[in-house]
Amino acid sequence: MCGIFGVTGSKNAFIDLYKGLKMIQHRGQDTCGIVTYDNHFNIKRAEGLVTNAFDENDIHKLTGTVGIAQVRYPTIGKGGVENAQPVYTNTPYGIVMAHNGNVSNYYQLYDRLHKKYHRYINSDVDVQIILNTFAYHLSRKQNFSFELLCDTVKQVFKEVKGSYSVIAYIAEKGFVAFRDPIGFRPLAFGRKDGLTAFSSESVSLEAIGITDFEDVKPGEVIFIDEKDIMKRKRLIVSEQKACIFEWVYFARPDSIIDGIDVYNARYRLGEKLADELKIQKNEYDVIIPVPDTARTAALACATRLNIPYREGLIKNRYIGRTFIMPGQKKRMDAISEKLHPIRIELEGKRVLLIDDSIVRGNTSKSIVKLVRDAGAKEVHFAVYSPPLRYPCYFGIDIQRPDEFVANRCEKNKIADEIGADSLYYLSLDGLIKGVGIERTNFCNACFSGKYPLKVNSIDMGKIHADRGSAHN
Repeated sequence: MCGIFGVTGSKNAFIDLYKGLKMIQHRGQDTCGIVTYDNHFNIKRAEGLVTNAFDENDIHKLTGTVGIAQVRYPTIGKGGVENAQPVYTNTPYGIVMAHNGNVSNYYQLYDRLHKKYHRYINSDVDVQIILNTFAYHLSRKQNFSFELLCDTVKQVFKEVKGSYSVIAYIAEKGFVAFRDPIGFRPLAFGRKDGLTAFSSESVSLEAIGITDFEDVKPGEVIFIDEKDIMKRKRLIVSEQKACIFEWVYFARPDSIIDGIDVYNARYRLGEKLADELKIQKNEYDVIIPVPDTARTAALACATRLNIPYREGLIKNRYIGRTFIMPGQKKRMDAISEKLHPIRIELEGKRVLLIDDSIVRGNTSKSIVKLVRDAGAKEVHFAVYSPPLRYPCYFGIDIQRPDEFVANRCEKNKIADEIGADSLYYLSLDGLIKGVGIERTNFCNACFSGKYPLKVNSIDMGKIHADRGSAHN
C-alpha cells in the first residue's frame, strides 16, 4: 500500500506534486520520490518523509509542467532508496512510472522478463514488473497511438496479476493512468483550468484546488496527450473488489474513495459496533479511541450507546503510523513513544478502548497495559473490524498466517493475550454493511479468506519468505 500523485498541464509541477504528496504521506513513510519532465526527466528519490526529502532548492531542479510522485510502504522488495519510486526506463521513448498495489505473480514475471523479453530489472520493487511489461509491449510497434496504448495496457492486464493503480508519463507523448481490472486500490482524478491530476486519495486533488473529481474505473486506461486532449477506455469490465481495509484504516477520513466518504463509513462502523456491543451487556464509564484512525468510529459508538466519549490517549504526532512500520521492534519502540495517557480520564473508570484492528496483538497489549497502569478500574477492548486471519497479497503488508493473534488463540482467549477484561470484534456482516450500506463488492480476504484472485502457491511461499526476512 502506497500513495501516488501525478499532474499534467501544471504551471509548476513540483509545487503541485509536493502539496499533493504531503496529503497522502500516511500511505507510506519508507521512501518518497518526485519526477518532473522539462525536455528531460528530473528525478529525486529519498528515504523518509516528504517534508524532510524536499526543500525550496528543488523548485529550481525539478522543473516542468508534468510529473509523478509516490510515497512507499514496502510489500514486495526491501525498503530503502534503491527501491524508491517513481522508476524509469529509457526505451521506448523514455517512461517514468509509479504504482500503488502489489504484483502477486511477481516472481513468475521476473523470470519471464529476463529470459523471454530480455529486460533486466535492477531492483526488486514490483512496479518494475509493470513498467517493463508495459515498455516491452509498447515497443513492439513503431508508431505511437492511443490504440497501441490500449493494446499495451491489455497485455499488462493479461500478464500482471494482483492489485495496481498506475500513473506514468511517456516523454513527448503524454500522461497515462490505469487501474487493475478488479479495482483493488483507489485512483481518483480531476481537471481544472488545463490542469489534470491523479491521486490515490481525493484529498490531494482538493489540496491543489480540484474539487470536482471522479474515480478511474477498474480496467480503465486514461491518456492525456501533449495537447491536453483526454482519451479514456474501459478495456475490461468485471466486478470490482475494492480493498475494504482502505475504509477501515488506510485512507484519510476526509477522502472519498470509489464514491464512499471515508468519514461517514467509519462513523457507520462505530454505530454497527455499538449495536452489536449492546448484546454483550458489559458496563462502561467512558469510551476512548486509540488515536488517530479510531476516533470517528469511537465517537459514533459512544453517541449510539449514550456513554461519554473522551480523549484519554494523546498521540505524539512526530511518530509515524505503526501499522506500516517495517519490523516488530520498530513498532513496539514507536508505541512506547507514540501514546501517553491522560490519567484524569482513566483513573477508577471502566474504560472501553476502540481500535480499527488487531494484527499480532502486541500493540493492543501495550495499549491495554498503558491504560491500566494509568489507573483504569477495568479495560475493555472493541475493534470495528472482524479478526484478521489471512495474509494479503494485494498491497497490504498483513503478515504470514502464523503471526495473527486470531490464529494463535481462540477468540475468547485473545482478551487474556492482550490483557483486557473483555474483547469484542465487529462482525463481517457489520463491516460490509457499515462501509458499503447496500454495496457488497469488496475484497475482505484478510478477514474471510475468500480471495478474489488466485495466488500461485509458489508465489505465496516466496512472498511469505520475503516478508519474514523484511520484518526480522
